[in-house]
Formats: sequence, C-alpha cells, structure tokens
Amino acid sequence: MVNIDALRSGDRKVLAKLLTLVESTRSKDRQQTERILENLDDQTGNSLRIGITGIPGAGKSTMIEALGRQVIDAGSKLAVLAVDPSSMISGGAILGDKTRMQTLSMEPSAYIRPTPAGKSLGGVARRTRESILVLEAAGYDVIFVETVGVGQAEAMVSQMTDLSILMLLPGGGDDLQGIKRGVMELADIVIINKADGDLQKRAALSEIDVRHALEFMQPRHRGWKPCVLKTSALQGKGIKELWKEILEFHKQTRQTGTFRENREKQLHDWIRMEAREMILDQFDRDEGLSMLHVDLASKDSESSNSHITAARKLVSHFFESSRTCR
Repeated sequence: MVNIDALRSGDRKVLAKLLTLVESTRSKDRQQTERILENLDDQTGNSLRIGITGIPGAGKSTMIEALGRQVIDAGSKLAVLAVDPSSMISGGAILGDKTRMQTLSMEPSAYIRPTPAGKSLGGVARRTRESILVLEAAGYDVIFVETVGVGQAEAMVSQMTDLSILMLLPGGGDDLQGIKRGVMELADIVIINKADGDLQKRAALSEIDVRHALEFMQPRHRGWKPCVLKTSALQGKGIKELWKEILEFHKQTRQTGTFRENREKQLHDWIRMEAREMILDQFDRDEGLSMLHVDLASKDSESSNSHITAARKLVSHFFESSRTCR
C-alpha cells in the first residue's frame, strides 16, 4: 500500500510508485488506485493546470524548460506530464521527455513524468487526469500537460486543464494550414515560438495571421480574449511576458467565476467518461462475450452490414448478462 503521508510530505519515490500504479490497467491495480484517490480527495484541486500543445518541432520541450524556470523562480512547485505515444510492444512511453528537459529535471521543485498515451484516447484521459490529482496531493501547484502533435488527444487534454497554450512556428500563415480549426478554438494563448534571427519577420506575419484567425472564433472562457505572443524559448525572449499572461488569465477567470465553472464542467465530464471506461473494462473482461465476438466475426463476413448486427448482438448480450449478475 502506498504511504499517503509520505506522498504529502514530498517523497518522490512514493510519488513515482503511485503514478506507476495509476498508469496500470490491471484490475487489482485499478481498485487500489480508486481507494487511494478517495483518500487524497481533500488534497486535490489546488493547482493551476496548463495544457501545452503544438505542431511537431515547435519547441515545446524547450519552452517548458524556460517557462518552468520562471514558475519555479516565482516560488511555485512545478510538475510536467508529458503524454507520449505508447510503444506497441511494451506499452510504455517512447519519447522519454526527461532526456529532453535535462536542466528542469534536476530542479528539486520540479517533477517530470513521461506518461504513455495507451491504446485509446480514453486511456489518455483517465491516466492523465488521475496523475494530475496525485501531483496536486503531493504539493505541486502548477502542472503542465504536454501533448504530442495536434489532434483529438489535445482536445481531450483541454478538458482537464484550466488554460490551453498552442505553440506555432513562424510561417507567415503557412503553419495555420496544418492546424485544425477545433484546436485553434481551444487555445487561450497562442505562441509564435522561435521568433529570433532570420525568422523574426516571418514571426511577425504569423502573429498577424493568427490574430485575424482568432477574431472569427468563439473564446473558450467567458471574459477572456485569447492573446498571441512571439517568443524564443531558446533565447529566453518573451517568457516573462508569457508567465504574466498566464497569471492574468488565472486572475480574470477567478474574478468572473469561469475558472470554477470550467472545473465543475470538467468534473461532470470526468464522471461520465469514467463510467464509460468502467463499462468498457467490464466488457473486455467478459469471457462469454469474447467467445461470442469470435463466433459472430466468423459468420456472414461478406455482408456489408454484418458488423452492425454483430455489434448490436454483443451489446445486447453484455447488458443481459449484467442484469443477470445483479
């Protein structure tokens, strides 16, 4: 059993052990995780949760190091959850973000945890959300969630963070072509990174293009207009301004009540998502259902709608067996 008192006192070994438990998909570990999270309930919810995403090569890791330094200098404890693609063989994280944030990883007030994305987006949501709660209980008051690429996983991470930062490269508008409108709509702060050297003029053009694009989008939070900043994480330019905007966002959303409203909506969504994941877990563990699945898949394989009929039979069998077990 994990020592809760040791976790609260900042024991990093206990923290690592508990985060590993959270990432486990074993039924026994899931039950233990649930009991532990119930005991941590009064210690959670006190952090500022920040999602950081962007196109590949935008410099997310370098930015997290630079911004993380700013956070620590301001007296906060920082945790970074880097959602990595999962190895299809081991199931573990592939990229290993600690190797890309070496300076920050040595800070006593910082904790970096690469977390595997798993086989489903539901896995991302469950593991990341629960990891956030554990980190809050361990005393981390600012939590970054870094995601890979730009897509549906980023949209899901925005549902468990208070603030979303989208990182782009200088491209005079070309980079916008690769960004889905839905991801832009989720951004509270947009960064044009690597705005240095020969790229400064292109960064200025990108800033104009992004500002124009945001004018046609509905802000994610009432009372907050998404801002656009030019930064150079490598040279440390614009980092203080970025942190200032983050603090201003936190202040304004708390004053207007949208911070609390967002958290309440997230809790509602998390409960629904957790219920869905529990049903799927039970579905996958049903041996009779697995046998029926194989049997159905071997019949009428040429029929264009056989998969719909088979799926309906599986669902009917599942709910029928669930009623029987009560």
